[in-house]
Amino acid sequence: MMWWVSMADTTKMRREIARFKYLALFLTAGFGHVALAPAAFAADTPSPEPAPSWQAEAKKELKSANYEAAIKVLQTANDSASADWNNLIGYAMRLKNPPDLMASETFYKAALKIDPAHKGALEYYGELLLMKNDLAGAEQMLARLDKICFFSCEEFRDLKQAIATHKAKRASK
Repeated sequence: MMWWVSMADTTKMRREIARFKYLALFLTAGFGHVALAPAAFAADTPSPEPAPSWQAEAKKELKSANYEAAIKVLQTANDSASADWNNLIGYAMRLKNPPDLMASETFYKAALKIDPAHKGALEYYGELLLMKNDLAGAEQMLARLDKICFFSCEEFRDLKQAIATHKAKRASK
């Protein structure tokens, strides 16, 4: 019997080994707090620069599930050159009642065109794809997050869980 490992499996194993080596390096050198520091910033805030006022107001409305109010705040700001703006309005469009999946997808794609490594947009676009029963597309977003999230991240874990839940629901039908 011939034992072999595919090239994709080998690459994935090497990436996991590298993750553990870097984690061990940081932890043994006493720099564990440095490795974990980026987790303090939200997915839609890639740098420590102050967030625009519309962002805080929109997030407040989103946290309260006031999706229509968040959309109004974002439309008033009209910062379409911002990946965060596109991500947040896409999120609000997807979760409002009734959802506007076409508009949401347009905004997520715009966010990813501006910032292809935008964790929030990758997660939320993956969730939208699951809503459209596009499991393969959602798994592609998860693969992109896996490459970006060196030590894992909340967005990766959330999308991975959403995919697992989606698969379980499909299997039970």
